[in-house]
Amino acid sequence: MADPLDRLCIATIRFLSVDAVQQADSGHPGMPLGAAPMAYALWTRSLKCNPANPDWADRDRFVLSAGHASMLLYSLLYLSGYDLSLDDIRNFRQWGSKAPGHPERGHTPGVEVTTGPLGQGFANAVGMAIGEAQLAARYNRPGHQVIDHRTYAIVSDGDLMEGVAAEAASLAGHLKLARLICLYDDNEVTLSAGTDITFSEDRAARFAAYGWHTVRVADGNDVEAIARALQAARAQTAKPSLILVRTHIGYGSPHKHDSFEAHGSPLGVEEVRLTKERLGWPTEPPFLVPEAALAHMREALTRGARDEAAWNARLQAYAQVFPELAAELQGRLRGELPARWDADIPSFPADAKGMATRVASGQVMNAVAARLPALTGGSADLDPSTKTALKGLGDFNPPVFPGDDTQGSDSGGWSLAGRNLHFGVREHAMGAIVNGLAAHGGFIPYGATFLIFSDYMRPAIRLAALSRLHVVHVFTHDSIALGEDGPTHQPVEQLASLRAIPNLTLIRPADAGETAVAWRVAIETKDRPVLLALTRQDVATLDRGRYASADGLRRGAYVLSDAKSGPPALILIASGSEVGLILAAADRLQAEGVAVRCVSMPSWELFEAQPPSYRDEVLPPNVTARLAVELGVAQGWHRYVGDQGDMLGIERFGASAPAETLLREYGFTVDNVVLRARALLARLGAKRGA
Repeated sequence: MADPLDRLCIATIRFLSVDAVQQADSGHPGMPLGAAPMAYALWTRSLKCNPANPDWADRDRFVLSAGHASMLLYSLLYLSGYDLSLDDIRNFRQWGSKAPGHPERGHTPGVEVTTGPLGQGFANAVGMAIGEAQLAARYNRPGHQVIDHRTYAIVSDGDLMEGVAAEAASLAGHLKLARLICLYDDNEVTLSAGTDITFSEDRAARFAAYGWHTVRVADGNDVEAIARALQAARAQTAKPSLILVRTHIGYGSPHKHDSFEAHGSPLGVEEVRLTKERLGWPTEPPFLVPEAALAHMREALTRGARDEAAWNARLQAYAQVFPELAAELQGRLRGELPARWDADIPSFPADAKGMATRVASGQVMNAVAARLPALTGGSADLDPSTKTALKGLGDFNPPVFPGDDTQGSDSGGWSLAGRNLHFGVREHAMGAIVNGLAAHGGFIPYGATFLIFSDYMRPAIRLAALSRLHVVHVFTHDSIALGEDGPTHQPVEQLASLRAIPNLTLIRPADAGETAVAWRVAIETKDRPVLLALTRQDVATLDRGRYASADGLRRGAYVLSDAKSGPPALILIASGSEVGLILAAADRLQAEGVAVRCVSMPSWELFEAQPPSYRDEVLPPNVTARLAVELGVAQGWHRYVGDQGDMLGIERFGASAPAETLLREYGFTVDNVVLRARALLARLGAKRGA
């Protein structure tokens, strides 16, 4: 590095990171030491942002996929002028600091996505790039480029080893996401050893085969070479870019340079001193920030204010020529729902044959899509089964026909403006990509597959919940009643497992009416992901004149039918397709003189959000005879049936057979529910008599 100011700024980034890790006695100093020059080149030569307004809509998005190097990002944020103080950095990884161990969206200004689980951030970046491309295709017009930004990521060896990154990279290349640029910290070291024992493939050739532009930078300290590589990447019009930068983990450390020992542990007091001496940095005081370095990095504030002002002027000019489009775009970017967005949601009349809730879901989605342009998504090659295709709204893909002029169109054909995303058989990537779309802003993204394959997506679902991202998961084939495909495709433990994730709302509607309300809740819920668990098989559409309104779903659980007179002696509780089963059982028990209440409980999370008075109204504490019925493991249901109640569930895997056979063999029949209810009442009656 010939420029002394560059050297000063890079050293400041390096040693802020090293000092914070050392003071915390916890963290990852090696990558910040090696990757600081590439990060500096990106942030000062390429990245468009406004630290005074981290949420400016047309900013470039930056993802540190290698989230363990969080101090690299915090150093950049502080030095650039984001709302992150030097005291926060001094308190790295401590209670109350804005600088947690791994970057967390919503916790630290300037952090776009929560990263740490490797590969997830890479796939999030693909989702962000899709978001930019789709918005640009829908809203930009000749002479009016109101959407004009890029997505950058710094990725590590570990990121590129993960399968989720391979899936996402393959899709990004296919989609020709030219505004996605990844800097690869190619330091040839992981946490436990050098990459020579696990990772010998030619990464450049692999990404070239995916359809990426690739370029190598031989010296990770060569800021100008990195800047030229970034410039070449920005010039790409049909390929995402991977810039492979040969760096050295623990750069400058006398004893830990190029060693895995620099990856996940502090250097140690003496090694910090020796590293500072070797790189010509004062050994005292710690957390040194030279004024010249701070002033240079804080120029980002001036650039950002200028760039945002220019964008605001462009947006104002655009609004004068295209007022309806501008209003739609601005509403989307603010996360607002259009007026009467739900006006076309169908009503579902009572029907004993009914329909599968996946079919009802598809009808509702298509009813709202025309009025809700933010609704965008797709399935992992399963839309004919999940019923999630948005009809007539086009497929997101680069135009494939010569002379195709669909840019800006939102109907039919293959176009970047298309709202149907085809993920291919890539559930891992789908989950992370829809997170990236949500984090980008302007979208209500959805991803769809069978409930059993939520296991492939669990890390992304968890991160969406942790980050409070507004994502809708549409999971169909929600029980063993899917039938002949057998236990590999039949979810048993998935409902319980997903309910264990904080900040995730799981809704399992009982019929078409509840499905319509479930979609309303999913669209209106802005601070967390919502998961819809839907049936493959037909279920009766309930007569809402006889039974309570499906709007009760909004409260998570509600009294669907009650004892004909007096308080209930028995409460039957169910979700999803099993609600029809308990209603039929209740009719028989009522005929025998048992005062039965039926409770539909489509969402534990919505129910738990209700005041205690409402919960006690639905499930009176003095009624201990409670039987829950659900096609899944019993785990968790004790909170609603109590110590004395019972739960009819499944504690083993499914089997390959027609659905009717499976339901009979597993005891999900009216006869068996009635028998279990009688046994419960007899047992509790005997106890009371004793």
